[in-house]
Amino acid sequence: MNVYQLKIGLIGAKPPIWREIKVNNNITFGTLHEIIQEVMGWENSHLHEFTDRQKDISIRRVDGMFGVEDANISNEDKVKIKYILKRKGSRIKYIYDFGDSWEHEIKVTAVFKDKKLDYPICLKGKRACPPEDCGGVWGYANLLETIKDPKHPEHEDMIEWIGEDFDPEKFDLEKLNEILKRY
Repeated sequence: MNVYQLKIGLIGAKPPIWREIKVNNNITFGTLHEIIQEVMGWENSHLHEFTDRQKDISIRRVDGMFGVEDANISNEDKVKIKYILKRKGSRIKYIYDFGDSWEHEIKVTAVFKDKKLDYPICLKGKRACPPEDCGGVWGYANLLETIKDPKHPEHEDMIEWIGEDFDPEKFDLEKLNEILKRY
């Protein structure tokens, strides 16, 4: 089986937030969406889309919520990633939460054969996923500044909202790979 090594990076995040994973190239974009939700740490509570505006590609979950009639939108549960991400260097954008607009770049960094890979695996990553509904990369940057400054007027409210144990640097590779075994 062919395996893709993918680097998934949150566009505009400073410092960078990213994951590097291996997946079977025969999976659908619907499955890739579920994997991205796990590896990035999202809660899968918002709409999403895979898109490449230069190639006029738009891949979404096609259900009653979207009511998709547009011929340019493909059903993510029917399109395999190998048909769009064809080779090393191929890229696509993944947008999660159209309100906060969390944009991720997905890039194929390697393609190889691996008969032993039964499920996705995360090789490495950096930093914790931002909390849902914090306002996108700009809102997250503001949130980090607020929680770092005990004198900020919103410091206590933000700490209460995000939780005292939130660590923006934390990334638990071992725990994530245990979760990924269910795929």
